[in-house]
Amino acid sequence: MSAEERQRLEALADQRAHSSPDAFDACDENVMDFENILTGAHLIDVSHSGGEFQDLAREIFGDFWTPQPNKRGRREDHRTRRDRIQRRVDAFLQQMPALTDAYLAWSLERAKKGVMSFFEVLRHSDPHAPSDPNCGAWNLKVVDTFYAENVSLTIASTDRFVASALVRHGVIPCSPISPSVAISIDALELYRVARLRNPHFSIQAYVKSICDLHGTIFHRYLSRQFSIAFDLYLHIRTRVDSLVDIALGRNAVDWHLKNTCPCCTYELEDDAPMSFKLLYTMDGNDSLKRVSRQLMGADGDRTGPSIELPTTQRVNDNRYLLRDYINSWASAAEAEGPTDDENPCAGRWKNMDEEKTKKTWGVYDETGIFIAVCRHGFYLLIADMVQSGERAKYPLAVVAKLLNSFGAGLGGGYDIGCQFKTTLDNSILGPQARALRHSCLVGAFHGHAHRRICQLDHLATYVEGLGLEDLETCERTFSKSNALASTIRYASVFHRQQLISAYFQHNDEFDVYPNLGNFLYNNYRQALDILDNGQINLSRVMEDLDITDVSVFNQWITDEKEYLQGLKSEPEQETLQMEYWQKLVNLAASQSNMDTMRSIWTSSTPSSASFCASDAATTRRLETTRRHALENFEKDLQVVQDLESKLGVTQRWIPSTPEWEDAGRLVAMRKYQRALDALEGLVVARIFELTKLNRSGTGYKLRKHIAKALQTRSSTIRSALDRYNAAALSLTPPRRTLKWDEVIEYAFLADFDLLRDARQDISQRPWATPAARQATDLYFKMCRAKEEVLRLNNEIRRLVTYIHDEERYLQDCYTQLEPSCPALAHQISLRRLVRSRANAHLLQRVADIARLQGFSGSINIGESTKKSLGDSASVPHAQIPDELNVLQDFRESPSFTSDSADMQDELEDEEDDAVAIEEAAEAFHDVLRVSADA
Repeated sequence: MSAEERQRLEALADQRAHSSPDAFDACDENVMDFENILTGAHLIDVSHSGGEFQDLAREIFGDFWTPQPNKRGRREDHRTRRDRIQRRVDAFLQQMPALTDAYLAWSLERAKKGVMSFFEVLRHSDPHAPSDPNCGAWNLKVVDTFYAENVSLTIASTDRFVASALVRHGVIPCSPISPSVAISIDALELYRVARLRNPHFSIQAYVKSICDLHGTIFHRYLSRQFSIAFDLYLHIRTRVDSLVDIALGRNAVDWHLKNTCPCCTYELEDDAPMSFKLLYTMDGNDSLKRVSRQLMGADGDRTGPSIELPTTQRVNDNRYLLRDYINSWASAAEAEGPTDDENPCAGRWKNMDEEKTKKTWGVYDETGIFIAVCRHGFYLLIADMVQSGERAKYPLAVVAKLLNSFGAGLGGGYDIGCQFKTTLDNSILGPQARALRHSCLVGAFHGHAHRRICQLDHLATYVEGLGLEDLETCERTFSKSNALASTIRYASVFHRQQLISAYFQHNDEFDVYPNLGNFLYNNYRQALDILDNGQINLSRVMEDLDITDVSVFNQWITDEKEYLQGLKSEPEQETLQMEYWQKLVNLAASQSNMDTMRSIWTSSTPSSASFCASDAATTRRLETTRRHALENFEKDLQVVQDLESKLGVTQRWIPSTPEWEDAGRLVAMRKYQRALDALEGLVVARIFELTKLNRSGTGYKLRKHIAKALQTRSSTIRSALDRYNAAALSLTPPRRTLKWDEVIEYAFLADFDLLRDARQDISQRPWATPAARQATDLYFKMCRAKEEVLRLNNEIRRLVTYIHDEERYLQDCYTQLEPSCPALAHQISLRRLVRSRANAHLLQRVADIARLQGFSGSINIGESTKKSLGDSASVPHAQIPDELNVLQDFRESPSFTSDSADMQDELEDEEDDAVAIEEAAEAFHDVLRVSADA
């Protein structure tokens, strides 16, 4: 840095005003018609996290909300907030290479000197150390977790910008050009980790905590300053991660997807063959919504311009699917799907109805996420659900991505897997999915709410090669990720995706990966227990049932499937007969009514006849009633005659004829089946409500509503049970009645379809008895346990081999880069430590598995089949990225427009507006709550 440049820099430092950060996005003023919602015509879908009432209140409040006029008397700034934020982002982006280099240098220097806080380093610095005559100084306030002081930091001649000079000292500036405040990297890192562990921990709460520790008063603009520094810090970390990926050869588009889970993806040369190469589950979640930032259009709808602040920032996560990619599958999802007759489970699931999933509240832009995770819990893909429910384009896009990345032998669990299988087959992806043997499955819990015939094809218990996997990993994942909901509800598109991506990456590295050992151990022990206890129990049951060959269980499943196939719809002839019988009953009633009306006469004698107005009115009323009775009789007669023509009835049925009695029994059967359907639906709803009541992340108020609904549901089930038992006893012969204790067991759901057939008595069929069904389930559970042991044996060796190969690969890459680029080599060592911290625990759990009685696998290191560039088993060839250390001539450094300081009053005003809107939201929520209770 020349003397002249240093003088200009110091002059700028002396002239700068006290700068405050640019404000964040204010609350938008969208308008929405809530008349149907408030009257109850439009149902409100409340997510697990809640908060939808506050969003509605914010919308309604925005219709008449007018900010109070400024009373503080500040200078007029003609720049828009969009301009200020965009300029700040652009300025930081132009400095990003220098900021990244400075961060790498600081991280390496800190590792050499030992971990000390910023102020400890400052106090231990040698004031007599030789200095560069061309260096300068910059005065600013540095905020750390426990201290905040005004300091003077050195700007070396090699520093290209003031901001990069500050980063080299271990602080992140709050302004790109003339910063007056900077936050220490230690304080930012503490908040980053704390928020990932507890997403409810907001920036404002953290800044208030720091103020309490410093003994100062909190001001709202301090949160804005911290937010700017925190965004810049995360951007620098993202860029560093990208550089490490390039150095390791792991920057291919799908590399992280193909190497997400070591147990699923790190295949070995001598793996035992398995039916499914990869087991995953996918599902949508509506908790992670984001309020739309769009103005009202001319017609009062949401067709106006977006007020989303512009940004060039993008989430650096190739596993977060882009909107354009998702929308490219929208037309494929609209292919002709199964009708209600073709799909036995139609009507049971809201996300099976494409017309319903197209609709959502206009107040939201992103209405949730659609995610795919492997059976161990590592996330594979994430997609935003945009202005819609769980449409078919989301699972289609996920499956397409997985097929292109992993190839053949995938098994995907989905709560509506039966429906999605048909959708997938009918789409343009169908031929590829069939060629690669993709299987659509249904999770163990959700499967119990499907029809029995669907369970026999898709339920985890009956799918060969699935093991003991329940395909319900998404539910466990959502129970944790729901904590993000309140944090991202009003965030920008970028910040929402950034937090979601960072959360799942952190969850993979610090929760899922360390728990792999427990997962493998618990599953192995469970499988061995099932095999040990099941063999004794199955032998005893087979002896009681006089069964000598286990192949009979497979035959029973085949017989049951064939039987249920015949129950899909009642015969057309029987339907016409029942309708004819009912119309005859109606005809008899209308004829009786007509005869009654004809027998009513008004008798008058010469002495009693008055011929007044009331007599005339009575006569007209009787004549009208007679005419109506005659018209009803003629209408019913016409319907009966039409049905007689269709059925070929030559002589009308009467109660004494055999045809009448047979049709009457058919009608009684239909009433019985309708009562059974109603009872089953109530039981299924009760099961899901019980599960949601115990789910982590369900708010207190939502729990109260669910508990109240359960009380009502229980009494409704008892009434439905009474109606069912009455209908069952009315049949000839009477059907089996049910008791409360057996109905509320969710395992009983599999028997509903067997009870549904009232045309024949199947109680004597061998596969229909309770003992035979228990024996069948036990047999298939033992089959799945054997498959689980086989899969676990493969996964255990894969994990052991991965740990060995990954440690060697990263260490070799570090050794290669350390002489030429020690700063980047240090980052590689930090990445190695992320998983190395858990490897000792994982190997200990593997040793515990090996000591289990019945262990049949091996814990020896194998040889991986994955030896492409960047793979753990490949030959290390670390390289320095081209983006690193690309120095520009300082004379050609980008020029920045001097940013005039943003007043603190502007930030305070925006915070006041937000607080007022939140208070109105709470008031509106109270109104709705009182109205609902009333």
